[in-house]
Amino acid sequence: MTQDAVLEINNIEVIYNRAVQVLRGLSLTVPRGQVVALLGSNGAGKTTTLKAVSNLLALEDGEMTGGSVVFDGEDTRRIAPHRLVRAGLFHVMEGRRIFQDLTVEENLVAATYAATGRARGGAGGPSVGGDAGSPRPAFDLVYEYFPRLFERRKGIAGYLSGGEQQMLAIGRALIANPKLILLDEPSLGLSPLLVEEIFGIIARINAEQGVSMLLVEQNASVALAVAHYGYIMEMGKIVIDGSADRLAADPDVREFYLGMGGAGEEKSFRRVKHYKRRKRWLS
Repeated sequence: MTQDAVLEINNIEVIYNRAVQVLRGLSLTVPRGQVVALLGSNGAGKTTTLKAVSNLLALEDGEMTGGSVVFDGEDTRRIAPHRLVRAGLFHVMEGRRIFQDLTVEENLVAATYAATGRARGGAGGPSVGGDAGSPRPAFDLVYEYFPRLFERRKGIAGYLSGGEQQMLAIGRALIANPKLILLDEPSLGLSPLLVEEIFGIIARINAEQGVSMLLVEQNASVALAVAHYGYIMEMGKIVIDGSADRLAADPDVREFYLGMGGAGEEKSFRRVKHYKRRKRWLS
């Protein structure tokens, strides 16, 4: 495994229903303590990549037929999803997937069971870093990053707004004391102001807690604003990668994924005239 990499995906291939190939030799690396963005259009294979990492493909009749996924020095293929969570890998799935009928605080308590197999730390929950004697319980840290959750901690999670539910989903990940968080489309269905707020908190969590993140997003501009490095997918493989700054300045990326022409004007993907330039990535 590459030195200081918390995650390495090595040339993986994934098929669904024993027939449909979705990933075609995909490789990427998440350095420890960094945010890596995985970008691409609908159907490129971004969500499938995350499910391959967290070992959830079998739930949808998917299978990794080649390559390897190495998390924190261990090949994940034979590690059950719940054991990956306890090892420090947490998957915040598209659509939040919170417990709608539980309160906010009960959702956080449930995350302590996922992380350890039993509740820890009493009413305050487990402590960041996994030390029950730490002076900063994880619940307090979640409420520090998401004050709205503290205000609504006794309320039913299903009645939260979309933005608050996304905050709760990320808060549950923090409770699990993660080394790596997989974030699948955290901006989905949110207003621009909420997107800005949540991505600002994501950047703070990374900077202040040192948590590595693999961030899947269609909103390339906000993803690259918080990421250190980025990969762009098309048709199940990586077509371009580089530092976030370099990708944000790349004319192809600006045109095809940020919706900007060479002069900085907005440009719809459907109106791009230089399709051949994009097509060469796929050859």
